[in-house]
Amino acid sequence: MNRTLRIAGLSLLALAACLAPAVAVAQAPTSIADVKAPVAPVAQIFSLQGEFVRVAYNNEGFVTLGYRVANGSVGDEWMLLDAGFTVRDGVKSYDLKREAISLKTPDGKMIPLATQKEYAAALYLPALSKRAQITRDNLNYFPAEVNKACALLFFSDLGRPGAPPAFEQVDLTDNRACLGRLFFKVPGGIQTGQHWLVTKFATSEVHVPFRILTKDEEKFLRKNWEDLDKALRAGVN
Repeated sequence: MNRTLRIAGLSLLALAACLAPAVAVAQAPTSIADVKAPVAPVAQIFSLQGEFVRVAYNNEGFVTLGYRVANGSVGDEWMLLDAGFTVRDGVKSYDLKREAISLKTPDGKMIPLATQKEYAAALYLPALSKRAQITRDNLNYFPAEVNKACALLFFSDLGRPGAPPAFEQVDLTDNRACLGRLFFKVPGGIQTGQHWLVTKFATSEVHVPFRILTKDEEKFLRKNWEDLDKALRAGVN
């Protein structure tokens, strides 16, 4: 790897939130083991799978995250995240409840996952959901033993004919990935800067770091994403 590519790769790694505080980074599939962060109670691995796709996991839980819509919603009151959850091979099945999922904002606030009632009061956020349909990223980055899928139904458009009901929990098993949308009502609007999706499993937490970019940061990322992707896959050493 030449020096120019190395510098671009390291700059983008920082920009893409590999250096997120409070997230322990072990040897990752993308060979970014040299990137260090303060050690969390349970070590976890973090990796990038796309411009706006992040994966984090420990020896108990596994979370994938897509935040393209959120990145384009700076200043808006509602944040939409696409997410997928499972437990690791051999881990006992776990009922992931609504209250186990929260959002940590750049100013340190912890925001709970919205309730179905709050979502309905916001008239089901049709414009936000439509944007998510158009700009959906692939979140199918799960362990090899995961061979089944299930829907994550914390939210439902109950006024739509045939819409399924909303549920307060989802049963996670080690061979099944549960995917769906998460909605957070953010007081004061979405800020740029470092965020975390925090998921409480039975005995540990998984923190997925993601950065809401400024316009200049996003322009830089888009311009250099191909080099970053190559640098990550080749290994930044």
